[in-house]
Amino acid sequence: MSSDVLILGIESSCDETAAAVVKNGRQVLSNVISSQIDIHTLYGGVVPEIASRKHTERIVQVVDKALEEAGVGLKDLDAIAVTYGPGLVGPLLVGVSMAKALHYVSKVPLIGVNHIEGHICANYIAHEDLEPPFLCLVVSGGHTHLLETLDYGEYRILGMTQDDAAGEAFDKVARAVGLGYPGGPKIDKAAKEGDPDAIDFPRGKVRDSEYDFSFSGLKSAVLNYLNQMEMKNEPVSVPDVAASFQKSVVDVLTAHTVTAAKSLNAPAIALAGGVASNSALRQSMQEAADEMGIRFYCPPPVLCTDNAAMIAGAGYFAYRRGEFADLTLNAVPGLRLKHI
Repeated sequence: MSSDVLILGIESSCDETAAAVVKNGRQVLSNVISSQIDIHTLYGGVVPEIASRKHTERIVQVVDKALEEAGVGLKDLDAIAVTYGPGLVGPLLVGVSMAKALHYVSKVPLIGVNHIEGHICANYIAHEDLEPPFLCLVVSGGHTHLLETLDYGEYRILGMTQDDAAGEAFDKVARAVGLGYPGGPKIDKAAKEGDPDAIDFPRGKVRDSEYDFSFSGLKSAVLNYLNQMEMKNEPVSVPDVAASFQKSVVDVLTAHTVTAAKSLNAPAIALAGGVASNSALRQSMQEAADEMGIRFYCPPPVLCTDNAAMIAGAGYFAYRRGEFADLTLNAVPGLRLKHI
């Protein structure tokens, strides 16, 4: 084995079929993503059965292309890392089955990766200078976590969503105002044309929990506003609704992160997850970090949304710790992030 460690990552937790080869957890040699957005847009959201079928159709070609673009073969790999949860069980099984098959025929070590940890590790790929410890806010369609990254693979969860995740709220509000799927990018785009102070939507709080999140009340407030406007036969400004809703979400995410950063004297803040692509959130977090005089990190959008490079990156650090799986590895749709 060479001094460099090559990891093949496979990701299929939702509606992106992805494979990537990453060297030493930081350098991306290939990052292939086959998106299903156009298909699921027709249904207003991800249809698990269709997603599973499309993963099955595309997984072999995506893996082959990732290896080809990286200029490596199975024999050159040090490990195969795959997302085994959390996510949709059918899509997860496709990726896990592919990884196990490759492991079986090649004898290359197998590593199971938590999808949330993959998002965190995207920052290591995007920022070579980033080292633990740092505070990380993971915001995606299914998850909202505020956590301390104490070391590679060692986390302390400070707060989580108690109901809707931020990304889920974006999707539901986008659907309610007629913007469609995927909600995050469409809300972000519409908000640029609206007034963020036009509508005073609530900032959700969780009683007796300083760092937990709640977005169901905000979602309900938006729906109530839309119903009231309809009952009064008054026009709705979609850009204003989008901007005001987005501001409420961003204010809460930023406020919780700032409170934690000050309390823990964090040296740096990082963003991760699909919602980390949101321009208003990135700007708000950058401004907050600048005001506190600490560093701010965020991956480029291609590494924020689901991808396999982040899974390979997380797999590298698991490889260093000697955390390997075997053929009993299975999909765990409700997998939780290991933490102290």
